[in-house]
Amino acid sequence: MKKLVLDRQNRKIAGVCSGIAKYLDVDVTVVRVIFLIALIWGGFGLWAYLIIWAVAPQE
Repeated sequence: MKKLVLDRQNRKIAGVCSGIAKYLDVDVTVVRVIFLIALIWGGFGLWAYLIIWAVAPQE
């Protein structure tokens, strides 16, 4: 069973994007670009990032 965790090895800030990329089995760059676009378009990306950072456990 897959579990969303913060990736401490491939992290840039908190490991949220790399953890999501590992969970979804996609390239981490795609997830980072999606968060950047969401940040620019209304700030949703920032709130989603902060919530996941606070809720997801570390590996």
